[in-house]
Amino acid sequence: MSKKLRIFVFIFSLLIIIIAIGAIAVSSIQTNLDNLKNAELNDLGLSVVPDGTYYGEYSAFPVSVEVSVTILNHEIQSIEIFKHDNGQGAPAEVIIDTVIEEQSVQVDTVAGATYSSYCILLAIQDAIDLGD
Repeated sequence: MSKKLRIFVFIFSLLIIIIAIGAIAVSSIQTNLDNLKNAELNDLGLSVVPDGTYYGEYSAFPVSVEVSVTILNHEIQSIEIFKHDNGQGAPAEVIIDTVIEEQSVQVDTVAGATYSSYCILLAIQDAIDLGD
């Protein structure tokens, strides 16, 4: 086999491997995001949560969120987002105002930032679940 043909075969094989790895990565990310959209958002059960500040987190690659939720008199007083790794989902952070207003994570997601919205809501739910 000539040297040019060996180089061509090597480059072609490398290209096939890179494409396969890329396809697997995209499939894995899509599966994570599909599972995220199917995650259950429950009633928060604030009536049994003692006053305090609770920390929660949720990750579904490529989105990761860490929050603190302050409860006073069985109501959400404030929510702070400490970490929000996202692609284009930064606009989802406004969802915390709706959660505080509704005292629920069962709210509409932010258009164009659905996955980040779900991660934020699930991190809030995680924090409150730890508090009860």
